Amino acid sequence: MDYQHRILPFYMSYPAPYFMREEDSVWKDLEYFQQMYPAQAKQLQKRIAEILDKMDYEGSMLYDEYPDKWQLYRLSENVITILKQEEEESEQAPASPEKWEWMGDMVQIILYYEIYRRRHGGRRGFLKF
Repeated sequence: MDYQHRILPFYMSYPAPYFMREEDSVWKDLEYFQQMYPAQAKQLQKRIAEILDKMDYEGSMLYDEYPDKWQLYRLSENVITILKQEEEESEQAPASPEKWEWMGDMVQIILYYEIYRRRHGGRRGFLKF
């Protein structure tokens, strides 16, 4: 009996790789929990995503293999500066310094999450887990 015709090539033996299904479920979970953010965190996330859209290009520091911690910190400080200027222009009541200290931490967390999301998913994502 000719066994060559009965043996499947390795790429045909598993029609849908298991890790792909697992990765999709991880992204669905992350998006679901992101929908449950408090209103202020949702606004921050949306604005941070808009700012990062301008930095999303080939060779951007967002896609460095090991992003520099100091550069990411400076980026978060620039985002905070932009947010402060936008708040001043909207003529709202000035925010207390304590608010901006807390907001600085929140901006860093959301910024790092957005960078992670861009690095691992979407059109440009190149890292797979």
